Amino acid sequence: MIDLHSHVLPGLDDGVATLAEAVELCEAAAADGIEVLAATPHVREDYPTTPDEMERALGEVQRAADGTVRVIAGGELDLAELDRPQEELRRFCLGGTNRLLVETPYAGWPLDLPDKLFRLSLAGFSAVLAHPERNRDVQQRPELLEPVVAGGTLVQLTAASLDGRFGRTARSCAFDLLDRELAHLVASDAHAPSLRAVGMSGAAEAIGDEELARWLTLRVPRAILAETPVPPRPPKRPRRRFRFLR
Repeated sequence: MIDLHSHVLPGLDDGVATLAEAVELCEAAAADGIEVLAATPHVREDYPTTPDEMERALGEVQRAADGTVRVIAGGELDLAELDRPQEELRRFCLGGTNRLLVETPYAGWPLDLPDKLFRLSLAGFSAVLAHPERNRDVQQRPELLEPVVAGGTLVQLTAASLDGRFGRTARSCAFDLLDRELAHLVASDAHAPSLRAVGMSGAAEAIGDEELARWLTLRVPRAILAETPVPPRPPKRPRRRFRFLR
């Protein structure tokens, strides 16, 4: 599996605090079946991460993890940070691509979001919208994502929403977005070095459709990193429980 959202860089945000914890998180990710892990620290007012800080911490984690998983660059950018200079935005893109992970607010829905993302595309970037199923407005009105997705933005669900760790409302919204074909990938958003905090394999099992789970956890993230078109979504099948094959 490929995980394009984690907080594995120590001391930059509310994720792991030490390099030892970062290595533990990498080991937990590998044990959960993850081969590639994007390090995506918060980039926002309360965590004003700079590209230099991200790249320095990334190098430290890559050396310490010693091939446990392949850790790649990224950032989780607040909407207010999308006006940064283009050269800074490019350094925060996922794995050297043109895709930026953009954080969805937990409360309130920015009415100008489609316009912000459109302007981002004019500058040569594309967006992956992180965890909108945890936004209260989206939980009540999932159709809010329709113009965003129609504009080319990909939507990332959090593993803990799908397996119920974030509660019934987030879980219900996550599956509703899947049913509406308004979600494209699953990521851990892991902040701590425990296997439960990663949970990608558990989320894949909770989806109950092996082909769809592979599309969400491997095929789409792989296409993002390769900068190739998103592969066609598998046809809908009745959900069932299965053992996810790594």
